[in-house]
Amino acid sequence: MALLAKSRSRMTAATVFLAIGMLAGAGNAEAASCGNNAAGYNAWLQQFKQEAAARGIGPRALNALENTRYASKTIYADRNQKSFKLSLNEFMKKRGAQAIISRGKSLKKQNAKLFASLERRYGVPAGPLIAIWGMETGFGNYMGNQHTLSAVATLAYDCRRSAYFTEQLYAALKLIDRQDLSPDAIGAAHGEIGQTQFLPLNVLRYGVDGDGSGHIDMARSKADALASTANFLRGHGWQPGGGYQPGQVNFGALQGWNAASVYQQAIAIIGKEIDG
Repeated sequence: MALLAKSRSRMTAATVFLAIGMLAGAGNAEAASCGNNAAGYNAWLQQFKQEAAARGIGPRALNALENTRYASKTIYADRNQKSFKLSLNEFMKKRGAQAIISRGKSLKKQNAKLFASLERRYGVPAGPLIAIWGMETGFGNYMGNQHTLSAVATLAYDCRRSAYFTEQLYAALKLIDRQDLSPDAIGAAHGEIGQTQFLPLNVLRYGVDGDGSGHIDMARSKADALASTANFLRGHGWQPGGGYQPGQVNFGALQGWNAASVYQQAIAIIGKEIDG
């Protein structure tokens, strides 16, 4: 209102209406309101699209938003995460640790050149990379069945962690705009992408074009997925040549991968068995 009071005597009626319109527009620019059920999703989506356009998100990604739906399965999964409440032995059994070790040793040999190049570049040996690859998606065999953009948009709308997933949603939209993520991508319940299940913001921060294609394809390129994973660990403090068991210098990088203690320990145990 200070704008109106400052020069009221000199304002024409048209100028007053223009000023009022500007203030109304500023009010409309406020962040879209979160919700706790599907009822408000479509209204939130339209408001968010306006905000995204104002922040420079392009037509390709904005059009992709129109095809999203409230992902009730994502909300259910978000409210019912139980596997990290298991003991280490129970968790290892549930994740099929022995099968991952056996298959992982074979994959290490089959992809020796790739893993050697990753270790040279990032300092990360094959073991923890293969452990993550195996535990996350069974070496790319199962990457989820949820529409990625719908999952991330739903969690951005949901009040529980709206700020965190709004950041992830903007990252996903940027990936779509630069054609590193398909608008129709299918992935895990929380919007994790590809063979090692990166959230969108981590693809922006740590994603690597490991196969030289010109794009980062976390789903179809194991080279991209594994190089990105090695880069993530390096970005979280991995030191070449250091150990990665609990108490050793690189265990902290594994803690950066996943906050659950059982998951961190499982990576270390499986990785050590594969590295020999």
